[in-house]
Order: sequence, then structure tokens, then C-alpha cells
Amino acid sequence: MTPEPAPDVLRYTAFSADPAGGNPAGVVLDASGMAEEAMLAVAAELGYSESAFLTERTGEGAYTIRYFSPKAEVPFCGHATVATALALAERDGPGELEFTTAAGPVPVSVVREGGELRATLTSVAPRVEETAAADLTEALAALDWAAADLDPSLPPRIAYAGARHLVLAAATRKRLADLDYDFPRLEALMHRLDLTTLQLVWREGPETFHVRDPFPVGGVVEDPATGAAAAAFGAYARELGLVPDAAVLTLHQGADLGRPGTLTVELRAGDARIRVSGTGARIR
Repeated sequence: MTPEPAPDVLRYTAFSADPAGGNPAGVVLDASGMAEEAMLAVAAELGYSESAFLTERTGEGAYTIRYFSPKAEVPFCGHATVATALALAERDGPGELEFTTAAGPVPVSVVREGGELRATLTSVAPRVEETAAADLTEALAALDWAAADLDPSLPPRIAYAGARHLVLAAATRKRLADLDYDFPRLEALMHRLDLTTLQLVWREGPETFHVRDPFPVGGVVEDPATGAAAAAFGAYARELGLVPDAAVLTLHQGADLGRPGTLTVELRAGDARIRVSGTGARIR
């Protein structure tokens, strides 16, 4: 039997123009002949938080996309979406794209600003739900956080914009920076609640936040820049009235890992969907 040819795996970082910043992702622009096991194997070998695979071209600028962490498939991944859009733009030029994900259709617009490409994804319809007291207690125990470490002005919620994330707000930047959690305990809770990450945030200003995302269910300690969680957080911030219905939020992520990145989250009045944008770079 002739072995399947090895896929052409590209490596991009998203949410930073510096290849050493942001969140790296594997990108396979033609995964039409790949089995699920092969895609998982590529993601595991790369070891990035997620890799993206275009499994079918369905029209002009339209593709079916799948995402894999080193341990499992995930329904939606923002940074790998941005990375894939930038890879396509470098090949075909900037323009409009639409990705069919397990969570639903995700349009992406890529433009060139100066010498950089910038991608903006539009999330599926988001939702926000209450967090059970027992689940919050278990999350804090896994993080080794006290209830007093939380910012009472940003209450815990589970937010969704393609994937589920538990939003917890730290009272201080120091608390956010000091992250040393119980990996198996948090992983077990996240599986039970069907969470992709925890979105840990600290509010620097009215529309500026610092965020971190533990990702034990994906087999990595932390996701350096998380587009899906950024979209979910935008929905959370609007639902709780923390920001106006129309607002542009700046999320700083990755500095505590030595991979700083910036995510821009746009809320539009009259449109429930969240737009997340950022730059990126090819990793050579």
C-alpha cells in the first residue's frame, strides 16, 4: 500500500506581527484527503494549542475548516482562523472569506494596512450564562485563588461565541500574573462543564483588559492568544453592561508567557455577533 503523502503544514502566529509573539498555529490549506487521525497527529506533533485544516473548498473564498488541539478536536478556534486567513491572503491576496466551522459559519475579512495583513473574524451568535456556585468554588480551588482574589465588578459567567469559556476576573494584575494551577483538577472541571478555556481577565481601563487562558483540556498549560475567548469575552462585557453596545476593546495577552500579542474586539450596536481582529506572521 502506498503511504499517504505528508501534508504541507504551514506555521503562523496570530495576534502579533512578530513571529516570536502571539499564538502559533499549524495551518494545512489542503486537508481534503486527510483522515481525522492524521489531523490529530499533525496537531500533536506541532504541540501548538491548535492547528487548522481546510478540508473542503465550497466556493469562492469559502472553505470547511476543522481545528485540533494536541489532544482533541475543538469546535472553533479564533487564532487558528486568523492564521489560516492570513495564509490564504498571502497566497491569494486580501479579501473576503467564509469558513464553515462545527460551531457555524464564520466570515473573515483580510485587509492590508501599511505593510501588514490584518484579519477580522465575525463570531457566531454568542450567549452568556450564570455560573453555578459549586462550579465557581471548584474553579477557584483548582486555580488556588481565594474568593477575595476576584474583582466583584466583573462577576463570573460562562460565555460562548463558538466555544464555551468560564470568565473569571482577577482583582489585581499581580493575581493574574501569578498563575500556577492544578492541571488535572481544572481539566476535570472543564470537561464536565464543556469548557474550552478559562478566560482570566484583569481590567486596566474602561476598554482595556489583560487576559490569560488556561487550556488543560487541549493538552497545553496555557493558550498565548485566544480569539474564541476574546469573542466570548466581548459578549460577556456587553451582556453585563461593562461597556457600551458599540465599543472597541483591546485585550493584551501572552506577555506573561513571553509571547505578547494584542486582540481587538469590536462590538456593534444592533448586531449580537462579535468581531475579533489582529495581525499575524509566518513562522519560518
